[in-house]
Amino acid sequence: MKKYNEKTEVLEKIADSITSWIGSIQSLIVHTLLFLTSFLLPMLHIVDFDKMLLILTTVLSLEAIYLAIFIQMSVNKSHEKIEDIQEDIEEISEDIEDIQEDIEEISEDIEEISEDIEEINEDIEDIQEDIEEINEEEEEEDHNERAKNVILRSNVNSNKNEIKALKDIISQLQNEIEQLKKEE
Repeated sequence: MKKYNEKTEVLEKIADSITSWIGSIQSLIVHTLLFLTSFLLPMLHIVDFDKMLLILTTVLSLEAIYLAIFIQMSVNKSHEKIEDIQEDIEEISEDIEDIQEDIEEISEDIEEISEDIEEINEDIEDIQEDIEEINEEEEEEDHNERAKNVILRSNVNSNKNEIKALKDIISQLQNEIEQLKKEE
């Protein structure tokens, strides 16, 4: 099977070379010289005119048959390449569509996260207001109560820092999504 494929490849290369040569200026010159020579031979009484026509017609018929085969082989090969390219284009289009869907989903996720962060910020502000109210009402409570409030505030501040970090990450993700959309 391997030898068959190698022989086929060699024949295809020969067919491509012949087809390429037939479409060249050199081929035009060679054929013109052959036709001129064919018609000059009877004029110079070297060959009988009828014999020359018979030989020329036979040679041209055989050449036409082989050229038709070579040209069809080239057309078939080109058609296969075009089909491969079309398949590649379809795969790339599908990949692009998948990427666009992923980007849209990521954008939606980022929007949801942003909304959640805003809600958390509102909750934190409410908690801080509540803590401030409690502090005002319970200024006279003992030191342990104040320590608890300080701990709560530090937790709130810590949460604020974490939220700020999340906002920065979301902002960065949104910038990357915009860059991806621009690259499309």
